[in-house]
Amino acid sequence: MTRAPDGKPNGDMRGLIAPIGAIAVVGLGFSITLPLLALTLEDRGIPTTWIGINTAVWGIASMAVTPLISRLAVRLGTALLLILSMLTIAVALPLFYFSPFWLWFPLRLVAGATITIVFVLSEFWISTVAPPEKRGIIMGIYATVLSFGFALGPFILTLTGTQGFLPFAVGACVLVAGVLPVLTGLRSAPVLHHEQHGTFWRFLFLAPVATGAALLFGTIESGAFALLPLYGQHVGHARDVVILLGVGITVGNIVLQIPMGLLSDRMDRRKLLLILGLLGLAGAAVIPLVAAMFWPFMILLAIWGGTVGALYTVGLAHLSARFRGADLAAANAAFIFCYSAGGLAGPAIIGASMDHWDPHGFVVAICGFFLAYLAMVLVRMSRAKTVAGIS
Repeated sequence: MTRAPDGKPNGDMRGLIAPIGAIAVVGLGFSITLPLLALTLEDRGIPTTWIGINTAVWGIASMAVTPLISRLAVRLGTALLLILSMLTIAVALPLFYFSPFWLWFPLRLVAGATITIVFVLSEFWISTVAPPEKRGIIMGIYATVLSFGFALGPFILTLTGTQGFLPFAVGACVLVAGVLPVLTGLRSAPVLHHEQHGTFWRFLFLAPVATGAALLFGTIESGAFALLPLYGQHVGHARDVVILLGVGITVGNIVLQIPMGLLSDRMDRRKLLLILGLLGLAGAAVIPLVAAMFWPFMILLAIWGGTVGALYTVGLAHLSARFRGADLAAANAAFIFCYSAGGLAGPAIIGASMDHWDPHGFVVAICGFFLAYLAMVLVRMSRAKTVAGIS
């Protein structure tokens, strides 16, 4: 295998095993960690409001560290920074179990920052190694593998239980295992010799169709998916049923990401993102018509969830086609920054909308997000056509 100099594609498909394998394992550890931490705090008698505030620290840390990631990768190297970040998360997880609640805040900052570094660098590595003509389908494979990792986390918790030290120890071991794929692929790791051109903040706006897709996906994933069980209860489903609604979304994510990635290799990704936005809007608008019927609702959630998930997959592929080297690392960081910003805003906006228009304020807020994104994409594409016509 050859080493990829300064983030240029090296054409070695074997180099994809390292970052995809690492992110799959870390995704599994992440899906164990998030519910475990929330349930542990609840068992300790911490009020729900404070659990939410503590969880939000994770997103704040993510947004704070993203402007620094490409600079750190230049100084430490992509592979070394990735390994150090995974080991840091693995060490931090057991500390939550032994720490008083006030110490959970700095621990959340550390965990949020390091998990963000892992996602940014893994996606940068994948974008660098992937051949341009197969970038979309490779991003689809990445998203599918990540979805499998997320789906396995709750299953592991059913085996370990959510009380005592055992689930924390298992989660830490899983995170340490994520280092192994990176070690096997060290020679394929992209090397950055210089920092990006210009400041990090400019990358938020250089490819707004892509970063806007990340913002939209983050808003919906954290807000809509998190509040979906509450919406299910509000439209008449029993508590033991609403827990299953997320399964429909997970299945859709697993099934649709590779086909969507393959499609993105065969058409203008901006047009595909526009189509995904329209489908997402249409799917959300149909939700009130079927929400009270379990199986029609589950089928719609699978199709809609896979479509929403493709916003991230196609948006990332579109972004990686625009930049390379340190600029690509910074653009990936901007992409994750927008995703994290959406994750902070989504729950608050959708929750407030549900309070104002019960029960279908859930749908009103989501439709509003899609309409805002579609308006931005249409304006952006219109301006691109105008510039092309003048030139």
